[in-house]
Amino acid sequence: MEITLYQADAFTGQRFRGNPAAVCPLKEWLPDATMQAIAAENNLSETAFFVPKGHDYHLRWFTPAIEVKLCGHATLATAHILFEHLGYLGKVVHFHSQSGLLSVAKEQGYYIMDLPTDILEPVVAPRVLLDALQARPVEIFSGREDYLVVLESQEQVARLQPDFRLLRQVKGRGIIVTAPGDEADFVSRCFFPNAGIDEDPVTGSAHTTLTPYWAERLSKQELTAQQISARGGNLKCTMLGERVAIAGQAVTYLEGRIWV
Repeated sequence: MEITLYQADAFTGQRFRGNPAAVCPLKEWLPDATMQAIAAENNLSETAFFVPKGHDYHLRWFTPAIEVKLCGHATLATAHILFEHLGYLGKVVHFHSQSGLLSVAKEQGYYIMDLPTDILEPVVAPRVLLDALQARPVEIFSGREDYLVVLESQEQVARLQPDFRLLRQVKGRGIIVTAPGDEADFVSRCFFPNAGIDEDPVTGSAHTTLTPYWAERLSKQELTAQQISARGGNLKCTMLGERVAIAGQAVTYLEGRIWV
């Protein structure tokens, strides 16, 4: 079977920046094991697969190791491919996913995703988490799948060198580390070793956790964000009650064919 595969860099306007995602349009679902094998072969943070559902689409995401319930950058990349390469003519594309109905609009060169917000609870961090980060958090929260660790400064976030062997002992999907930004409202780095990704370049889904925290802390509904990984990325986040709008750009890197 021959399948078209695209690769796009999300949350950036420049190739080789942001977070790369593979996107595979399908007419019908492949076996789960086959989609997981394709994602492992691609070896990117995420590979997205979608099939038509009336005027909408079903969307699923796989890391090299597991299927995940929500992925922001691969959703943005999928919308980009639909709008730019597959002739989608609507103003908003709707995706049905394990996290419910998601939508992406294209406006003035940006893709604006509408995603569900996370729910945060303050917690006492496991000792292994603190040992892995070797940092002194200001606050720590638990979301639906991730820990949110708040540090004092962007410099502290930037110089983290986590012990990933220890981080793999922390239950949950991963760890989001954040602090006030020097040039943006806030910065972050995201570590997901249990999902096969030691550090994710730019994580849209993490900003469903970050946005409600910073919106309340800064008393702002509209925020600018930077994920300060090696590749780096920029996001615009707007708090909308139980939803969050996350905007970013995307550029196509690759179009090819795979055989399975």
